[in-house]
Amino acid sequence: MTDNFADRLLEAVEAKGSPVCVGLDPRVEHLPEDFQLDCRGQTAQAEAVRLWGRELLEVVAPIVPAVKPQSAYFEKLGAPGVAAYLHLVGYAKKLGLLVLGDVKRNDIGSTAEAYADAHLAGPGGADAVTVNGYLGADGIEPFLKVCRAEGKGVFVLVRTSNPSAPAVQDFADAAGKKLYEHVAEMVAALGDGEALVGSRGYSSAGAVVGATWPDEARQLRRLMPRQIFLVPGYGAQGASAADCAASFHADGAGAIVNASRSVIFAHRDKQYAGMDWKQAVERAARAFATDIARAVGKA
Repeated sequence: MTDNFADRLLEAVEAKGSPVCVGLDPRVEHLPEDFQLDCRGQTAQAEAVRLWGRELLEVVAPIVPAVKPQSAYFEKLGAPGVAAYLHLVGYAKKLGLLVLGDVKRNDIGSTAEAYADAHLAGPGGADAVTVNGYLGADGIEPFLKVCRAEGKGVFVLVRTSNPSAPAVQDFADAAGKKLYEHVAEMVAALGDGEALVGSRGYSSAGAVVGATWPDEARQLRRLMPRQIFLVPGYGAQGASAADCAASFHADGAGAIVNASRSVIFAHRDKQYAGMDWKQAVERAARAFATDIARAVGKA
């Protein structure tokens, strides 16, 4: 097993046959009914999330190479929720999944170092985390230090999938260069740093690029050829597999697409009506993986 995160992720994608990950966004009110019995108070809700999460991970582990737990939904449940998050990070790893912790942290250098230690460093940390790059390079470097030392990874926010992203990220300088382009160039330069580029030519410093902006994704792929793109926006946010394909290189490599609600809460979808919730999740996960694999020429 390689110590470089980018190499490990690409190997895992090849082993499962599709460049996808499933997001764990545990909205308590959307859990299957069996997990909502006596689900009052943070402790009871966190335990329901933990038990549901374990079963969900067991369903998707044979299908996808990675999962992306969204820490906000766990933090909402207080200390018991954080404990559930850490438990599921560990359990996902035990099942052979790579864990992309969706924590979107950053601050000035010293505080960023504390965030990196909390969420990324050590055996209990995620394999990679999402990082807000809009504080500049000194806020990212503490995370890269952990990447170099421990074979971990980061995905820096560059072009996010939300509708109002252009209001900030499209702001242009006097020469017409947009803010997200500046951030992309910074990520590309940082990602070329010592001990970050793996044997396959990709860096452990990747980028978050929303599938809802395919034209910008194609441009960003040219600006960041060594970055693995973490691509949100498929499914519930409206992006198609063809939109997602814009983030990949021509050989079908270089990105991993996330789907959350459309998979983990598939039991709420009319097309899976009447199915056991785990059967619905399995069907949805396989459909998602096949859709993306076909779009990028891997099926």
